Amino acid sequence: MDNGTVNGVIIILLIIAFAGLTLWAYSKRRKPDFDEAANLPFADEDEQPNRDQSASREADSRHDKGERNT
Repeated sequence: MDNGTVNGVIIILLIIAFAGLTLWAYSKRRKPDFDEAANLPFADEDEQPNRDQSASREADSRHDKGERNT
């Protein structure tokens, strides 16, 4: 087999993989899952966001120094 044949086989395999992935993504069985994933940003969260501990320590140390503007 020469390089042209190997490249041709690889291209055909990639086209088949692309077609399979496209059919999987647009199949009707996957629609409910994708609809649920699309609405995740709008879901209410019960947890409070995590605070960055280093930023809170920096703000506390600034208040401890009295925030001198000299």
